[in-house]
Parts: sequence; structure tokens; C-alpha cells
Amino acid sequence: MTQAAVSYQVKLLEARLGTSLFLRHKGRLSLTETGRRIAPLVSDSFDTLDRAFRLARAEDERVLTISTFQSFATNWLAARIGGFQIARPQLAVRLRSDDHYVDFAAEDVDVAIRNGHGNWPGLVAHFLMRVAIQPLASPDFIARNAPVESPGDVMQLQRLSPDDWWWIRWLTESGGVAGAAQGNPGIRLDSQMMEGNAAMAGHGVAILNALMWQNEIKTGRLVPLGPFAIANHSFWLAYPEHRRHSPKIKAFRAWLDEVIAVAATGQPAILFEPPDEDR
Repeated sequence: MTQAAVSYQVKLLEARLGTSLFLRHKGRLSLTETGRRIAPLVSDSFDTLDRAFRLARAEDERVLTISTFQSFATNWLAARIGGFQIARPQLAVRLRSDDHYVDFAAEDVDVAIRNGHGNWPGLVAHFLMRVAIQPLASPDFIARNAPVESPGDVMQLQRLSPDDWWWIRWLTESGGVAGAAQGNPGIRLDSQMMEGNAAMAGHGVAILNALMWQNEIKTGRLVPLGPFAIANHSFWLAYPEHRRHSPKIKAFRAWLDEVIAVAATGQPAILFEPPDEDR
């Protein structure tokens, strides 16, 4: 603040108190008797506030709160986040899993891993990866149904959440005919976790992020229907612009990049470049 602004604030304070705090003489200031009496108490109060804010800043840097959607938290991040905790033992980690977009201004969250276009006003969006989506089903379900030779054949099977827009996008980009998207009503589920588990139980074909279900694919509990896979929306690490230089966020961002690079080795479900529309 300028000297004039400080002088103005002092006058406002004295007017509010109804008494003078400073004596003014030849351009110099000294405390009045009232000012001398309250000065130690005011100083102690500012010291208490300073300690409180320093404590809050220190506490904030000791805890990292991550928000991400359920399938990513459960099927990918939870199995790896222990590595970050080992690398940063002084930092406590909280992992929140829900499918809504967190409001950083209203919720106690440091970073969010989101699936989308990466263009969120006021947020830094650090690109992580793209993943493939493809139809997956249980071996028993595949054995009970006709062989799949084209995307159109997939669309004629019992599909889980058949009105999910992923089905239309997958059909279009894998070379199918849009009309083939019409089919039976099917079972509508609210999340990939439900759809993946329903598919493993043999209740239909689910359109899933392949990366989230790699263990199930490796163990044969879920089987891709043909070579039909397309790249889906990108994954981003998002956080407020003013937190860009937070040490704990920088550390988590660097760790994520390393873990994704390792996970992507020989992994066709991961792509490292966002599409032009997501840049």
C-alpha cells in the first residue's frame, strides 16, 4: 500500500474506535496513550494469526487430496498409489472416487484426474494419456452367441447400457453402419464398474476403457470382441492455476508421468498424444 493509503486506513480505524491512536507532529507519528495500551495486545493478535496461517500452510503441504472417477480409482490408481506414498513418506494421500467434476473453490481437493477435452477455465490441464475403448464380454457369453465378424455383429448382441454414446462413437469409428446401433433395450447401469462386473457375470457386452480392465483381460475374465478398439477421450491431471507451483502437486504430476510411461510399455490401450480437438 502507498503511504497515502496507509494514512487513510489509519483515519478510518480511529473514526471507528472514536479515539486517536497516533499523535501527528511535524510529519512524524507517535502513539497516544490509548495506542500504547492496545499496541501489545494488537501485536500478539497478529502473531497468533501469523502462526495460524503458517500452521495451515504446513498442514496443506502434508496432505494431498486426489479426486478421480470410480473406475480409474479402483481399477488403476489404487493399485499404484502406494508407490507414490513410499516415494513421499512425509506426505499423506487421500483418494476420493466419484464421477462428478469437483469444484476446487468449494471442495477440499488438490488435484483431479479427469476424462475429457482438457479445456476447463481457471484450471491447469496436464495431459496424461489417451486410452482405447472396446467391447468386452465374458468367455461364457461369447460361447453362447454367434461368432463376431464385424462391428455390426457386436451391435446385435445383448449390450449393457446400449444408449451410452460410447457405442455410437465406437460403431462409427470402427467402420460400422450407424443404423446397426438399434438393438434391444438391454440393462442400463450407472458406471463402468457396474458394467464391467455385469459383463464378467455374463449379462452382456460392455463398452469399456480397456486400460481399466487389463487384469480381467489378462486373466481371461473379460475377452475383447474382435480387433475393434478406438481411442477415447484423453485423461488429464487438473488443478487450479494458482497451485501450479505447489511442491506436492509437482511431485504427484512427475510421479504420474513416470508410472504411465512404465504402464504403457507394450500396451496398445495407452496413447501419448491427445487428438487435435483435445489440445
